[in-house]
Amino acid sequence: MKFNKHLESIKTYEAGKPIELVVREFGIEPKDIVKLASNENPYGCSQKVKDAVSHIVSNMALYPDDSMIKLKSALGSRFDVENGNIIIGSGSDQVIEFAIHAKTNASSKILMNSVTFAMYEIYAKHVGAEVIRTASQKHDLDEFYAAYVKHKPQMIFLCTPNNPTGDAIDASELFAFLEKIDSETLVVVDGAYMEYAILKDASKKVQPKELIEKFDNVLYLGTFSKAYGLGGMRVGYGISSEKIINELYKLRPPFNITTLSLEAATVALSDEEFVNKSIVSNFEEMKRYEEFANENKIDIIESYTNFVTLCLNEAQNSTHISNELLKQGMIVRNLSSYNLNAIRVTVGKKEQNDRFFELVSKLI
Repeated sequence: MKFNKHLESIKTYEAGKPIELVVREFGIEPKDIVKLASNENPYGCSQKVKDAVSHIVSNMALYPDDSMIKLKSALGSRFDVENGNIIIGSGSDQVIEFAIHAKTNASSKILMNSVTFAMYEIYAKHVGAEVIRTASQKHDLDEFYAAYVKHKPQMIFLCTPNNPTGDAIDASELFAFLEKIDSETLVVVDGAYMEYAILKDASKKVQPKELIEKFDNVLYLGTFSKAYGLGGMRVGYGISSEKIINELYKLRPPFNITTLSLEAATVALSDEEFVNKSIVSNFEEMKRYEEFANENKIDIIESYTNFVTLCLNEAQNSTHISNELLKQGMIVRNLSSYNLNAIRVTVGKKEQNDRFFELVSKLI
């Protein structure tokens, strides 16, 4: 049987290994497994969310509100934008897919960083678009502009803070870059970890309202999977001009977000105390990773997220270390698929991080 030729060059995205699989493969009790691979919030979600969701479980026979008015209104209030500027996706991944399918085709070029979120390239290959990458590991906007001038891409992806490295772009530099981009080029600013960056360094803060007021060719992305602790609910969003949002809506399937997910995201947005407490704890524990890296002469990329990227030396192999940790119930993300001898580690709770330091110390 023949399939779309565009699929031939696509490598299947490998998510962080689930706890259930580690239980089956290594016979480790679930309580003894520590998952620090997928950048989930180790503190879970707000208690308010748990209470709200439990009250609507009895109403599962009906389709969800496809207008998503409650969540859109909540997001609109948070970012001071109109409901018409918002689209909700099953994770921000789905909004990325909408954008690529709406803007590009097999004759298009899409520009992105050398090391960045894998789904940009995967979705680009769905339509047969050519992927152009910059040379530097971190976002270098001079390199981006040079590549933009040379290749004239139809789309540009800027991930800030960046996944899987954790670095972030100064907002002033981002806006200066956008000033130089033609209005026909769609620029996606992925702020999946923006809540973390804002608390750590105000200079990294990108405000969606300011973006879409100044530039009618920019799409901002956010998610409830990270700081809000709703990875299992799969809710993301895009904020842009009404013209762009209207085009993306043509690709959105009906009822793409469940009733439970809509309620959970709406309530999560209202509990700023829980989110801020989680983020403060995250950066307190991150200091321990920085100290551990310095003590063991491991390069660590300064992170504005809820994870750290540890760049190993020639005597340390990321695949070997990741596999050995896995055998002992510690799940981290091996970045060898990004051509990096590095591991990405979600910053967990104190006891989870203690376990990581203990195991890795023995391996290195």
